Amino acid sequence: MNTMKRVLMDIDTNLFRLALLENGEPVEFYVERKQTESLVGNVYAGRVETVVPNLQAAFVDIGTGKNGYLYYGNARAASGAEKENRPKAGDTLVVQVEKDAVGTKGAVLTRNISFAGKFLALLPNEGGEIGVSRKITNEAERRRMQEIMEELLPADCGAIVRTNGAGRSKGEFQKELESLLQKWQSVKQAEYRKAPALLWQGNIPVLKAARDFYSADLDSVVVNNKETYDLLAATGDFSGEGQPKLELYEEKTPLFSSFYAESKLEKALSQKVWLKSGGYLVVDQTEAMTTIDVNTGAFVGRRDFSETVFKTNLEAAQVIARQLRLRNLGGIIIIDFIDMVCEEHRQAVLSELRRAAASDRTKHTISEFTELGLVEMTRKRTRESLAHVLCEPCPVCGGRGQIKTARTVCYDILREIVREFKQYRDAREFKILASQSVIDMFLEDEAPALDLLQDFMGKPVTLEVEGCYSQEEYDVILL
Repeated sequence: MNTMKRVLMDIDTNLFRLALLENGEPVEFYVERKQTESLVGNVYAGRVETVVPNLQAAFVDIGTGKNGYLYYGNARAASGAEKENRPKAGDTLVVQVEKDAVGTKGAVLTRNISFAGKFLALLPNEGGEIGVSRKITNEAERRRMQEIMEELLPADCGAIVRTNGAGRSKGEFQKELESLLQKWQSVKQAEYRKAPALLWQGNIPVLKAARDFYSADLDSVVVNNKETYDLLAATGDFSGEGQPKLELYEEKTPLFSSFYAESKLEKALSQKVWLKSGGYLVVDQTEAMTTIDVNTGAFVGRRDFSETVFKTNLEAAQVIARQLRLRNLGGIIIIDFIDMVCEEHRQAVLSELRRAAASDRTKHTISEFTELGLVEMTRKRTRESLAHVLCEPCPVCGGRGQIKTARTVCYDILREIVREFKQYRDAREFKILASQSVIDMFLEDEAPALDLLQDFMGKPVTLEVEGCYSQEEYDVILL
């Protein structure tokens, strides 16, 4: 059964949203604000600020306000003399952004410049390096593309043929190669600018998305903006035979709503993901890693408990693979499946997870079950996750995901009053300003504790509700 693939591009004044649909179901979202555009692919003249020999790394100022991280341990220097080209503080280097800054970490940089097209990636200064995507398995086709590249490439450049290059003609490769070489020439002409400086912008969101999602099995690209439609049409990638169809969406109903992508985008931000069986996942994302916990929930099954657990874990494996793509979760991922005693069941769940993740375009690895029954996996992080782009830490809990109970806050206030009393014994009265829930707790369950404190100090304590305070906020005023 062929999969119907469609890309939706929703263009707003300050926001670019993309959804990849497979048979009408969103499988990937990409969201970018103009204020936080991705830098991946950009080439800079950077100034080395510090070098850390123990890490074989340098921190490079590229003019974005946060120094980038350059690992030089396995750098392939342009001259081929790696040791002689290790950076020193004050050096100017031509670098390219591999990964965007995430949290407190700066962007990851590389000196191995590359320019990606739809069918191939150009590797300047790596003469003789010709690779073919491992996903192209036909040996005759691999040899054909190798010969074409050997004929077309300049002696000082290398290239990698991408999966989309399968079946493409020599003329198509030549046209794209000429375009990529022009980009490299523009960088070379600008590399002597004073650092830090942007030499080439590799990420125009619409064009980058069109390139990254362009494939032989893509049926159509739907755009809701006439200017963007004209920009994509001018590339010539949507007019020939066998190319995706480019459509301009002009209906009154918003594009994402029309294709039911809006509601799925909202659900992709939820911590809890329900399974059809009644079980559910709990997805917790932190800066260090993402954990996914699988629970049976209301699913009890018709057979024994082990069969219920097995079926829940099988369904969870499928949903987890989809959620990783939807949310663009990267880095270290720990999956806590429900405990299974049967080794056959464990291997079946692991196989299902790998099968479901096989369609993921992002590089990933999946380990075996650990002794604790956990599955560890990694997924390449090239940009911030959906939650990091669209959300911010909760102003009430500070991003902890939980707040102190009203009773706990009451105890904090009582201790604060005791500290203030010991320091300012001449105060006539103490007033507590707190949220409604905390004041209610003082008037009910914690009234005896408050009376005891007043007797101890011989001073009155009055209560006042402050409507704008969160449950954790309070003030103690001395009168």
